[in-house]
Amino acid sequence: MKWLIPVLALPILSLGRGVSAQSSFFDDFESFDRERWFVSDGWTNGPHQNCWWSADALDLPGDGALSLRLRETGEADRPYICAEIQTRERFHHGTFEVRMRTDRWSGVNAAFFTYIGPAHDAPHDEIDVEILTRDPGEVALNTFIGGEMRHGETIDLPVPADDGFHDYAFTWEAERIRWFIDGELVHEATGELPTHPQKIYLSHWSTDELSDWMGPFAPPGRDLALEVDWVAWTAPGEGCAFPQSILCTEAAE
Repeated sequence: MKWLIPVLALPILSLGRGVSAQSSFFDDFESFDRERWFVSDGWTNGPHQNCWWSADALDLPGDGALSLRLRETGEADRPYICAEIQTRERFHHGTFEVRMRTDRWSGVNAAFFTYIGPAHDAPHDEIDVEILTRDPGEVALNTFIGGEMRHGETIDLPVPADDGFHDYAFTWEAERIRWFIDGELVHEATGELPTHPQKIYLSHWSTDELSDWMGPFAPPGRDLALEVDWVAWTAPGEGCAFPQSILCTEAAE
């Protein structure tokens, strides 16, 4: 598999230096907390992206699942809009978790990740959970350290990401990062690791240019959705804060 090019994760809009979070949170999207989340709106991350980030591509149906849509507009200069949210705060060590379901379509990327970089006046550090929805039976896990990809691994899912919701988690410690899927440890990174506090992102976007990596894109004729049931961050030293957490299981010990 070809891995994420560093510039692809670079948010063009800088939100300043930000504040590092201290308090754990669990967000089940019964409502949308704009004090926690910033919605990317009105730009793309570069010519590789054939959709524009838009608040109009973010849906909250009312059943507690946030939907990040890829949607056709019918406009010649902006044929597709897509969705991304990012936390206003930055997070350092701790446990990062999401429960989400992808769609299935070539040329589309669905991701849960942490990122900080030049747009925030910081080096590019990143921790990824990324699904190329041309094959939602696989998930890519990796880090970036100073803009260089490290610790990459592709994991096969026993049940494809579009067939139902999965729990994805990673614990970020000073000496290691461990990734979990549905309560099972699937990957571990040690040695050189990201060191800078990062924002939490959820994104769903498409490309015409990166077909070797993400597959060829064709008009889907319908909305494509990345559905997010909940997102959480638990501060270091805290235990089982909510029943769904990986910290409530023996796998995280």
